[in-house]
Amino acid sequence: MVTPNEVPEASSEERLRVLIERISAYIEHFHGGSVEMISFDGKVVKVQLGGACLGCPLLPSTLHGWVEGTVRQFFPDIRVESVS
Repeated sequence: MVTPNEVPEASSEERLRVLIERISAYIEHFHGGSVEMISFDGKVVKVQLGGACLGCPLLPSTLHGWVEGTVRQFFPDIRVESVS
């Protein structure tokens, strides 16, 4: 698996998009949900969770644990917010 930091010629936004696509693939495969990158302003990435995540009581854990936790491993200064 290629990590976002292994593609240095790509912009931060492109690397972030690839990372979120990989997180989404995992969530889709194992849980039937999804995560989509909606926007990125350089400091905050806005994502939308879908599929089985909608209405799930564990949505906050998925957003803050899996999505935000993984993003912050590679991009420690970026915040993750959910859009409705």
